Amino acid sequence: MKRITVTIHTARPGIIIGKGGGEVDRLKEELKKLTSKDVQINIVEIRKPEIDAAIVGESIAKQLEARVNYKRAVKMAIASAMRMGAEGIKSRCRGRLGGVEMARTEEFKLGRTPLHTFRADIDYSWKEALTIYGKIGIKTWICKGEILGKVDLSPNQEQKDAGPRKGALEGPRRDDRGGDRRGGDRREGGDRRGPGGGGGDRRGGGGGGRR
Repeated sequence: MKRITVTIHTARPGIIIGKGGGEVDRLKEELKKLTSKDVQINIVEIRKPEIDAAIVGESIAKQLEARVNYKRAVKMAIASAMRMGAEGIKSRCRGRLGGVEMARTEEFKLGRTPLHTFRADIDYSWKEALTIYGKIGIKTWICKGEILGKVDLSPNQEQKDAGPRKGALEGPRRDDRGGDRRGGDRREGGDRRGPGGGGGDRRGGGGGGRR
């Protein structure tokens, strides 16, 4: 490989590019010295940083390092994400929250974050805040919806196919159960009622025995 391609995803491309592209050229020269190869830098702008898990986690970490209350920082991030169209967000902080003696874990969530659904678009990040009383880990999950892809899954068609199959399976079972219970069990129960009368005699005998 004679060329290295570096892609930078950022919410503020103007800061990285600089005036007239000076910052990009300086970064490219530094990478050339390190790798001794041609370097191509691509800068991709993140349109909605409020629903990017890495940026949200980093912003929470920076606020914790600035001694902002962790509850306020997390709740503000959650409100911003939901305002920008996220279906759900969950944030988990672990460590000496608020500078207390005992480390603990607290979780804040709003909306839905299905972690066991393959087609759910879940963005995840893990960041650390270096505070004066130790490290605080911050995990962030953001649900942006469901990815169905270009393939037409046609859920309506699946439901139509599944409906008759389900009824076909359940129909005979209900008939068999009803037939067995009504025909066999109840009739046998009727036969048992005759000896059951003898059971009534047993009660009388039992009462005589007790007396």
